[in-house]
Formats: sequence, C-alpha cells, structure tokens
Amino acid sequence: MRVHLGSDHAGFHLKATLVERLTELGHTPVDHGPAEYDPDDDYPPFVMGAAAAVAADPGSLGIVIGGSGNGEAIAANKVAGVRAALAWNEETARLGRLHNNANVISLGAREHSVPEAVGFVEIFLATPFSEEQRHVRRLGMLAAYERTGVLPSAAAPTAP
Repeated sequence: MRVHLGSDHAGFHLKATLVERLTELGHTPVDHGPAEYDPDDDYPPFVMGAAAAVAADPGSLGIVIGGSGNGEAIAANKVAGVRAALAWNEETARLGRLHNNANVISLGAREHSVPEAVGFVEIFLATPFSEEQRHVRRLGMLAAYERTGVLPSAAAPTAP
C-alpha cells in the first residue's frame, strides 16, 4: 500500500523512522516533506500535500506528524476527501479506521515515544473499516456536507 507522509520539524525524525518501518512492512512510503530539518518550517504545505495525495490516490493512506498532531489533523481535514484522525493511544488509532474509515492518522511526536507512535501506525494500517451501516450512514452525512455545505438534519434541540 502507498502511504503518504508529511510533517513539520517536530515530526521530522519520527517521519524518517516511519518511512523505514513502512518499507520493512512492504508498504510504499511517499514522503511529502520536509526533506531536511528546519526548526522554523511550517506544517501546512507538507501536511496538506500528503493529505491531497491520499485524496487523489484511492486505496492509499496517510500519516501526518507534528509536535501535538492537532494542527496537522486540522490541516489535513481541510482537504476534501480526507478524514484525519488524531491518535493518542492504540484504541484511537484502531477506532479511527474501524468506525470512521479515517484515511489519515495524525500523530504528536512530542507526546509519544517512537515505539508507541510506530505501534499506533501499525494498528491504523492493519485495521479495516467495519462497513457497519451506522458508520456508513454517518460518513455519508459528512461527505454530503463536504459537497454541499448543508448541515445534516438532526432532532431539534430541546430547552431545559
């Protein structure tokens, strides 16, 4: 499987480790940068480049990495067709795929040891989408909003 990666300076070293591990696992990593460490770089071009590549490459997945992973998840989710999940433990990595059919995982390199972060990625890549009707329905709502900008209907809120 092709796996698109993008990071900032905080995720640079973890990204390099992940490229090696993905290759060992038989995947094809595609590094969208940065190509060298720059403590003043900005994540959006690298992260959004990786996310756009995932959206344009059916069957691929993506990994975006920063200090906390928050900004990277936000940036990746600005790309139409991307569902980026911030993973902070094994369960969130698994559920991002199983329930949300996330196609990008976001990681905080400053929040986890390298072995933990690599483990989250391995779980994410190995977990299939459940295809359960409730999850398919919810993803359909998100996709419809992305296309139309119209909020899905829900039960009207009630006053306390």
